[in-house]
Amino acid sequence: MFVVLGATGNTGAVVAETLLGRKQPVRVVVRSDEKGAVWNAKGAEVTVASLDDVSALTKAFKGAAGLYVLVPPNYGAEAWLADQRTRMDRAAEAVQKSGVDHVVFLSSVGGHIHGGTGPIRAASYGEQAFGCTAKRLTILRPCYFMENWAPVIGAAKAQGVLPTFIAPQAKIPMISTKDIGRIGAEQLMTGGYGKQIVEMAGPEEYSPDDVAAALGQLLGKKVTTQHAPLSSVVPTFKSFGFSDEASRLFEEMYTAFSKSAIGYEHPAKLVRGKVTLAEALRAMV
Repeated sequence: MFVVLGATGNTGAVVAETLLGRKQPVRVVVRSDEKGAVWNAKGAEVTVASLDDVSALTKAFKGAAGLYVLVPPNYGAEAWLADQRTRMDRAAEAVQKSGVDHVVFLSSVGGHIHGGTGPIRAASYGEQAFGCTAKRLTILRPCYFMENWAPVIGAAKAQGVLPTFIAPQAKIPMISTKDIGRIGAEQLMTGGYGKQIVEMAGPEEYSPDDVAAALGQLLGKKVTTQHAPLSSVVPTFKSFGFSDEASRLFEEMYTAFSKSAIGYEHPAKLVRGKVTLAEALRAMV
């Protein structure tokens, strides 16, 4: 039996669907019966549990050969890092108490760096927390999600502009959540050994200009990048409902990326995904 946390999110849903598609027994952990109904219809076992309830999580993890863990962020939390670390501690405690054999944890590129990386700091903490309790641990470190462009597609459609905090011509690793989920499911089925780190990217690197060009083709109109200054990160994210701390952490992350301070620990072992930028954008459009 494989247990999947975050099945209502992008990567967790793909993990669960991939496992079910390969005739593997799956238990999804959701926060309500309503959220679990669709998974029950797909043939998955459904358990209702909260990341705030160690006892419920422990029960949900019991008997699992493998567990996929992501800790969804509550970006409205005023003490965002402390909140995220507490939830990871609870999940790690449940892993230890349940005796689950293998944990696949969704971290991030730069997860090996312990400061100056913004919200990636929480992923780094999670690597350490699960490393202390999991019998076998596989750490997934994806790069920039292609799906992160979804919120600005509306601006591309309406105004022909693509707002970005990344330098328009800077080519960076991007990956689709479909590839992350597929790779996560495959790692679960493989079983893992000791502590493994799987760093991943899409088929090639892309720039914001590449994103604009691909969107222009899909929309049938000219789309140009609009490079926003890093000084506007905090007010922009606060307008989205992010707390002041969470917004400032994103400013820290974008600043670090602009200085090439965040990267892979083992670039020679990079695992490439299959989904191209154009394919990912087409699904979003």
